Amino acid sequence: MSNLRGIETFVKAVEGGSIAAAARQLGITAAAASQNLARLEKELGTRLLTRTTRSQALTAAGEVYFAQVSPLLDGLAHAQSELLALQDAVQGRLKLSCSVAFGRHVVAPLMPAFMARYPQVHLEMLMVDRNVDHLKEDVDASIRFRQVLEPGLVARRIATAPMVFCAAPAYLQQHGRPNTPEDLANHPCLAFRMPLDGRLMQWPFMRDGSTFAPSIQTAAVCNDIDTLASLAVAGAGITRLGSFIANPLIAAGLLEPLQLDAGGTAQAAPEPLEYFVCFRDRRHLPGSVRVFVDFIAEALQDHPLLRAPAWPAA
Repeated sequence: MSNLRGIETFVKAVEGGSIAAAARQLGITAAAASQNLARLEKELGTRLLTRTTRSQALTAAGEVYFAQVSPLLDGLAHAQSELLALQDAVQGRLKLSCSVAFGRHVVAPLMPAFMARYPQVHLEMLMVDRNVDHLKEDVDASIRFRQVLEPGLVARRIATAPMVFCAAPAYLQQHGRPNTPEDLANHPCLAFRMPLDGRLMQWPFMRDGSTFAPSIQTAAVCNDIDTLASLAVAGAGITRLGSFIANPLIAAGLLEPLQLDAGGTAQAAPEPLEYFVCFRDRRHLPGSVRVFVDFIAEALQDHPLLRAPAWPAA
């Protein structure tokens, strides 16, 4: 393995789909990445990739070579991670992706403590309401809720966020308070549009062990949950918020939570959001990802923003 940099460039180019992607992951220019690959091919005496301005493909020799050297690079990265762990000096980059609202309200406030504990880890946060491609976007870990988990990623559950139906006190005083999920059809509802696929997020409930979504009267739609919270505070209607957004607004008296159950045996509860931290490979986990996974799982245990709100006195 005399040309380790060339091998690394080749593997990253295959995994990322282009030499430009390899260059971004390695922190070098595309020209330098091309030179690394050219030197490797010259040393091996064969072409590994066929390249045009629009695409690249593995040659037959490239397929054989990639299958052999990719595990070797993984092993080297794992060995370095294990060595650093033994030395108690976790370092390197951590590129973390998270949905905007959960990242803003829950994850970001925890990061100063993480950074203080691991000062040699360089944190980059990508806050987007879409699924990221871990390979092409060079993401080390992502935090997602269950509905947008993807096959091929290792997922560890780290939190459950109660969902809270709520409205402004002035709205409830004027329009009355719904008592069951079915009553939502008689109130203007503020709904969230999923940026990932453009679908409206349903309002599921659990009743007698099964899940159902009642019909609602959609008065406004937005792809930003904080904007929906602002509309609700302004009295525009009823909305469904994660507890991490709703609880501070309820505590401030700006919103009131709604208990949408009929009592007796027909009780209905909003289905919660389950959050997971996702990464690519359980066996060769970089030290920075390993310590982050453990840190965030511990930090979110009994987090005050992930509790059901205090209900108003009857």
